[in-house]
Amino acid sequence: MALALVAAACGDDDDDGDGADTTEAEAADDGDAADDGDDAADEGDDMAEDEGDDMAEDEGDDMAEDEGDDMAEDEGGEVVTDFGVDAENKVIRVGLNADLSGPFASLVQEIVAAQEVYWEVFNENGGYQGWTVEPVVLDSGYATDVGIQNYQEMAQESEEGVLMITENTGSPITSAIAPDAADDNMLVIPLSWASLWPDPDFGATILEKQTTYCIESMNGVEWLKGYVEGEGLEASLAIIGRPGEYGEDGSAGAVIAAEELGIPIVYDGTGAVAGDDRTAIISELVNSGATIVWTTLTPGELLDIFGNAVSQGFEGFWSGNSPSFNYLVHMPSDFAEQFDQFYFQSYYQAPWATEGIPFMEDLVSEMTARRPDLNISDVYTTGWIEGIMAETLIKAAIDQGDMTRENMVALANSGLEVDFGGLSANQSWPPDYNAAVVRSSWIYDVNLDNFNIIPMSEYTPENTGSTGLDVIEADFVGSVAESYQFDGPCIEPSS
Repeated sequence: MALALVAAACGDDDDDGDGADTTEAEAADDGDAADDGDDAADEGDDMAEDEGDDMAEDEGDDMAEDEGDDMAEDEGGEVVTDFGVDAENKVIRVGLNADLSGPFASLVQEIVAAQEVYWEVFNENGGYQGWTVEPVVLDSGYATDVGIQNYQEMAQESEEGVLMITENTGSPITSAIAPDAADDNMLVIPLSWASLWPDPDFGATILEKQTTYCIESMNGVEWLKGYVEGEGLEASLAIIGRPGEYGEDGSAGAVIAAEELGIPIVYDGTGAVAGDDRTAIISELVNSGATIVWTTLTPGELLDIFGNAVSQGFEGFWSGNSPSFNYLVHMPSDFAEQFDQFYFQSYYQAPWATEGIPFMEDLVSEMTARRPDLNISDVYTTGWIEGIMAETLIKAAIDQGDMTRENMVALANSGLEVDFGGLSANQSWPPDYNAAVVRSSWIYDVNLDNFNIIPMSEYTPENTGSTGLDVIEADFVGSVAESYQFDGPCIEPSS
């Protein structure tokens, strides 16, 4: 279940902090598995229409009903294909290289379930011009070697391969396959928010979604500055992060924000949380005089550091990159009231059952009807967004009559915009890094009184359930993130 999607480093899984950034990530083991080096944790087109129309809203645009639009029936309208497509039966295969048995299984299982439901709805509504989508799910267990093997199976140059990978759990596996994906013209949607992916020199075919850890930190620190000043305090910043791409990317953004806004950094713990003994870190934090704390941690690490600091009388206000906080770990903890009082959650998208978002209404309706045995979760939005991204590209390729892997990559780099219908900020992937990055993130209040996890079978409009995260700012863009000129990623890849 989730709201801390985790992302981290290239290479050694034990040094990586992300893999499935979202907040529910490690409920199964109360966040402890993340402390072993994964960040537990922790944002198109619509489902059956072109250019951002809501599939559920406009069944009349279902391509199955418009035979004149079916390219297979138009004169000269056959779609060129190569790999991962059964042209005879008009079936498109997409791959999910997902952690279903490792430290992020509880999170990723829900994301996969949401994407599977998305394609069920798409197919049952006739697909697009008669084309349907078959998801192919392989378990990586969050092991890099297994993830590479899964990639190789999906990348095979036949109908048994996939057209694109619509879920790839974690920075380590994404980093490991990125060079081959570029050579194979394989689009990959990662479950990771490292600032490396928008860089065409590193992530040429890695189709990032939403903002980066670095920009998220810029926005979060700036928002916290305004909050503490509103409380009559002067802003002074403590940074606490783990090593690797996840931790270092988040900490880098916090440093940039502090420099741009003139906030003194009274404790810089970038990369300091590297083992189980955090006594010195907690002591330095408590004695720092910080009024703001920005964390890039796993939920277990945050629980330890936060709990010990508040127990010693520390009263600063906290936030951090999304994977740091896991409502299933922190809300039932002994420090739940303190999290409610001092912690604000940062994230990338609308949480479960957010009112006033038509696409959320569709998501909730379909998930509750089709997966009633699952609990409510904020990360269903993530699976839905991945589906919207893939559908937008697939439909554009069919319209062009060219559904080859090479053309899919060309479309992704053509400036094509995906409309997420209010679930998250709209997005495109131009080759220029500065133009490609999304600059908005979401700020939530941690509200213990509203925390109410229920099975979806019990959902009603009057009893929606809640993860206890209330939206304060949707698509917040601070002055630093808005004007900052990026030369590229905020960090270098880990060796």
